[in-house]
Amino acid sequence: MSPRVIRIEAYDAAWADRFTQLGRNLRAALGDIALRIDHIGSTAVPGLAAKPVIDIQISVTALDPVHPFRIPLEGLGYVYRADNPERTKRYFRERPGDPRTHIHVRKLGSFSQQFPLLLRDYLRAHPAELAPYEHLKRQLAAQHTHDGAAYTEGKLPWFWQTIRRADTWSQAIGWEPAASDG
Repeated sequence: MSPRVIRIEAYDAAWADRFTQLGRNLRAALGDIALRIDHIGSTAVPGLAAKPVIDIQISVTALDPVHPFRIPLEGLGYVYRADNPERTKRYFRERPGDPRTHIHVRKLGSFSQQFPLLLRDYLRAHPAELAPYEHLKRQLAAQHTHDGAAYTEGKLPWFWQTIRRADTWSQAIGWEPAASDG
């Protein structure tokens, strides 16, 4: 198997349509277990170039036990990644051969659950932020074509600088997450 290539593509409106279909399937399978189902990450920001990976956040009341959400997600074909080192989420991926999809299950109200929603909403409200972020992503993808960890690590300073601006913005407008996407 050849290594994955980090590839940044121009924004594609089909990403939102794909999320809508995935979100419907997730809602049908999870019911009330999913308190929120949200499209997060770069593909959730109109106009932003991104890796063609749909990131979905499912918010739940508790991360343990995992079986209330693991069984339905595996029933849809998602693969549980128990080896994920992040303690604040449970992580699922697409089955081999399916389009790239990352499922992040997080506890409702936690910092790790609020962070991607705030960042997404801030970027949607501040289109001038998109070009510099896109430039950084393209630069890192060229430098780390086969190294996802280095690519992600290279974005961290941008994330922390941007979340500071997003926090200031959120305080000024009284930001709260809008209704769930799915």
